[in-house]
Amino acid sequence: MKKPGARPTGFKARRRPLRSPQRPPQRPARPEVPASAVAPVSAEVRGEKLHKMLAQAGLGSRRAMEERIRAGDVTVNGKVASIGDRVSAEDRVKIGERVVRWPQADQLPRVLLYHKPEGEIVSNDDPQGRPTVFAKLPPARGAKWLAIGRLDFNTSGLLIFTTSGDLANRMMHPRFEVEREYAVRVLGTVHPAALDALRQGVQLEDGIARFEQIDEEGGEGANRWFRVLLKEGRNRVVRRLFESQNLTVSRLMRVRFGIIALPPRLKRGQFIELSGDEVQRLLAWSAAPGAPEAPSALPVAAAERSRPRRSSPPR
Repeated sequence: MKKPGARPTGFKARRRPLRSPQRPPQRPARPEVPASAVAPVSAEVRGEKLHKMLAQAGLGSRRAMEERIRAGDVTVNGKVASIGDRVSAEDRVKIGERVVRWPQADQLPRVLLYHKPEGEIVSNDDPQGRPTVFAKLPPARGAKWLAIGRLDFNTSGLLIFTTSGDLANRMMHPRFEVEREYAVRVLGTVHPAALDALRQGVQLEDGIARFEQIDEEGGEGANRWFRVLLKEGRNRVVRRLFESQNLTVSRLMRVRFGIIALPPRLKRGQFIELSGDEVQRLLAWSAAPGAPEAPSALPVAAAERSRPRRSSPPR
């Protein structure tokens, strides 16, 4: 009978050289590398990513700029650029035939608040020739107006425009979970079970979606008003959520995006521009993930500061 812990038959112990406890184990010496063969280590990566620089210059969103780079429309110092290229102020960057000016660090982007009426599209071009919101905006003065979140043709309310692709990206990208708030008029009776489903989550064709908050605001006759809150901007997601419960949205209006609420004095078809101080506050908030929402901070100041400018006849 084998004793506990005994080695199996045929096991041959491997002899190891004895080592002095005072001496650490010896390791083979590394070959010396000539100093000339060692690449210098930079203290920081050179320049800014090209697509980010173009977005900061107000030429479009980061994604749109990446598409222009892939299409070969961007050159750096006369050579066609590639995704991942970095540039500095000394480089000559062109998009198409246009020379891109390096964005100044102390130059604030412009931000507009526009009260979109129903019957306008958020696009520069439309094959059907429908009215576009961009025709109502003032000149961007060497930049390009970017819409922060879209509204469909039959939806009204707050639209934010900026000349900063970086700001637009930080407010729209799903990972930042910026709140969007809507006033919704629904046709028909909305049962508690439907409200619970909308809060818990509903499987749509492009994934699960839900309202972070949904509150009933009253109504008359067959129409009921609700105030809903969500943290994403998928196409027609508010309408599709209600449609999943066999409910029809008869009117939809965005009343808040992040810390910016629709100013009460801003009529349909009008816009106002945020002041430099308000833009700085917006930039500071958007750069701090998880910052608390303060819906009335910016628009009230903007609405009280100046009279809104009408960009279309009153409706």
